Amino acid sequence: MNKNNPNERGFTLIELLVVLAVLGLLAAIVGPQVIKYLGSSRTQTAQIQTKNIAAALELFKLDAGRYPSGTEGLTALVKAPTNDPNWNGPYIADPAALNDPWGKPYLYKSPGDHGEVDIYSFGSDGAAGGTGEAKDVSNW
Repeated sequence: MNKNNPNERGFTLIELLVVLAVLGLLAAIVGPQVIKYLGSSRTQTAQIQTKNIAAALELFKLDAGRYPSGTEGLTALVKAPTNDPNWNGPYIADPAALNDPWGKPYLYKSPGDHGEVDIYSFGSDGAAGGTGEAKDVSNW
């Protein structure tokens, strides 16, 4: 801006306030929709991951003739159990894939209550039940 030219002007305070108000309205309308979409995408990711883990467990069973025990847990998909010479893994390349989208390890039960094995996550709240992003996700 040239101080010697009186025809150059900046924005007035009212113009700036109008722009800030419009941006605030946009954030108020769009923000909750983005957060809702992010929550549902984490739940969908967890559903896909439980199916992938279940498929890896089937491969483990084909090689070892059994599912990992409850004490061996899902880590048997990444690291060979000490007493299993038929292990032909790793069945899941990245150990981080054994964690749900909220950073907690998937829970595993063998024999399961709903099938031969149960793989599940309690969602964002880490407690049984819930709705939305806190909804439980499982392979059954």
